Amino acid sequence: MIRFLEPWWLLAILPVLAIAGAYVWRQLRKRQFAMRFTNVELLRHLAPSGIGPRKHLAAGAFLASLAVLAMGMARPSIDAKEPLERATIMLAIDVSLSMQAGDVQPSRIEAAKQAAKDFVSQLPAGYNLGLVTFAKSANVKVSPTKERGGVLAELDGLTLAEATATGEAVFACLDAIRTVPTDGANELPPARIVLLSDGYRTFGRSIEEAAASSSAANVPVSTIAFGTDEGVVRINGQTQRVPVDRQSLQRLAEQTKGLFYEAASAEELKKVYKDMGSSIGYRTKPREVTQWYVGAALLFALAAAGMSLLWTSRLP
Repeated sequence: MIRFLEPWWLLAILPVLAIAGAYVWRQLRKRQFAMRFTNVELLRHLAPSGIGPRKHLAAGAFLASLAVLAMGMARPSIDAKEPLERATIMLAIDVSLSMQAGDVQPSRIEAAKQAAKDFVSQLPAGYNLGLVTFAKSANVKVSPTKERGGVLAELDGLTLAEATATGEAVFACLDAIRTVPTDGANELPPARIVLLSDGYRTFGRSIEEAAASSSAANVPVSTIAFGTDEGVVRINGQTQRVPVDRQSLQRLAEQTKGLFYEAASAEELKKVYKDMGSSIGYRTKPREVTQWYVGAALLFALAAAGMSLLWTSRLP
């Protein structure tokens, strides 16, 4: 979409419109003057047929060149996405025992691992990426780095444990983000936490505390509620239902200005990651395209000059 960085310069179009109006008025005046002749045969000899309506094409092209030049003075631009310098993504994955449920084939954890690998592979190389896993505690498996090998290796080696410390995962991610080199900046790097979980928090600090700390640090937490309400697991010989806690994860995302997603299959999870990968870590920056307008104006001016020379042997 074209937008103008200095739109008040669009007022320069007003003189062009005035010239166009004067041209139309002049043509009408000529027609009225011609109609005063009562001797049509004499008029035909005095004003033989010439280029006819074609004469207006050269004038139209000339006026178009002026209008486009006037718009070019307003500095037209288009929005372009570019990666943020020092952009940091922290991936937090729930490794509680409920992730062994088979309601997502082949299991929640295996599907989550594969989708996370796809997500890692599609992130731009300039991003810092870190990995946190959480069950009863949250552990920084890989500190933010531009190297992807360590994250992929840790994803392959995920092991499950008891409990779900969702709040602790957010605090661990915030601690990891603070380790990113400042490169002379006074604030934290532009960062986002992507948290995938399938169950209710059962240990550690609350989600509300985590949301407050993340908001204070200006780090959005995008959450993915993964799995279905029909998921079951066997723990200590007993079958337990492991439904998804959508409400808490959605609240965490909303309170931190992140995004909330639901994924009930491996394919849906891949789509979620793909959508995230196309939006996080970028900023929209205007890219000026004045040269496009100058080029278009030049083409219109050349067309006007060419038609005028061809049909009247003079420049407009």
